[in-house]
Amino acid sequence: MTESACRFCRSRSGTVVLDLGDQPPCDYFPRRDDPGPDPVHPLQMWLCAACGLAQLAADPTVPEEPRGTEPAALVAQAADAVGRVAAAGLLPSGARVAEYGSPHGGSWLGLLADRGLAPVPGDEPADLVLDCFGLMHSADQFAALAERSARVNPGGVLLLQYHSLATIIRCGQWNALRHGHYAYYSTTALAAMLARYDFSPRVAWQFELYGGTVLLAASWAGGPGITIDGSVATLLADEARTGVRDPAVLSGLQLDTESKAKAIHDWLVSERAAGRTIVGYGAASRAVALLRRANVDAALLPVVMDASPAKQGLRMPGTDIPVASPEQIATYQPDSVLLFLSDLLAEVRNAYPGVEAAGGRWVDADTLGS
Repeated sequence: MTESACRFCRSRSGTVVLDLGDQPPCDYFPRRDDPGPDPVHPLQMWLCAACGLAQLAADPTVPEEPRGTEPAALVAQAADAVGRVAAAGLLPSGARVAEYGSPHGGSWLGLLADRGLAPVPGDEPADLVLDCFGLMHSADQFAALAERSARVNPGGVLLLQYHSLATIIRCGQWNALRHGHYAYYSTTALAAMLARYDFSPRVAWQFELYGGTVLLAASWAGGPGITIDGSVATLLADEARTGVRDPAVLSGLQLDTESKAKAIHDWLVSERAAGRTIVGYGAASRAVALLRRANVDAALLPVVMDASPAKQGLRMPGTDIPVASPEQIATYQPDSVLLFLSDLLAEVRNAYPGVEAAGGRWVDADTLGS
């Protein structure tokens, strides 16, 4: 990325901290009968030395974003988050709200309407501007955050939810890196970014979703704003200990890449040699790079189940593994179902009890090689 500039501050000083090589766009699901080869592009994470924003390097892909089915864990987390924000006194009845959602789906507007908030039409200003996993999909981070902050009415609140970079580091979640996801936020970097628009973080809430997500409330630094409760300072101190701005720390994800890919491949080879049948569950973006780095094909993993009708009947990008409806799990009589999204475990066990009733088990891919 030396020839490019930071997606936020435009600095050209930074370091490639993670390189996954050539990867197919993880939202490009070819037809099952499409022989390929699929298009591939370099996939790298670059850490800006000036503002500390971890970001996707060059991305020539055109997002297709096949709509997924909203997991129950995400729905539950949204309800929990709205309850916490309301308890902090930040959702006054009659307030007006603007929402920037993720192209992957999900909305808080229904939950907010239940508390008396009304959406604004078009791009009008609002008392509450909410971005739930949407900001990371903007290639121009400076313009995207400028737009959101400019829409906040005086005395209003900007709410930003994001998958924490500290979580990615601590949990070795290197396959969170994907084309179309342009930024990976630490609260440390995001606080500095908000300061460019005279906004200041006031309150932070943490959730277990995706291993660790943050909901940050910010307001105009020169206005009455909202009470600072110490949660932001605690989070910033935790991130400093984690090393979210240290290229050497982030580069440790490269080692996680190699160990995790080897663990997945070796386990599948061992299971096949023992005559056991394994199927996958969750045709998610993070599964794409994992399967490719682990050199997994349909001989090792004959199918990946996914609840999204938009993906069923297609195949995983970069490999010959087909995607099928979860209703077909029983036809494979699997000894194990390899789960690529840890947050779905409780949901899928409840939805498909036949797996365990028949003697099978659910195996969390994140635990292999840990």
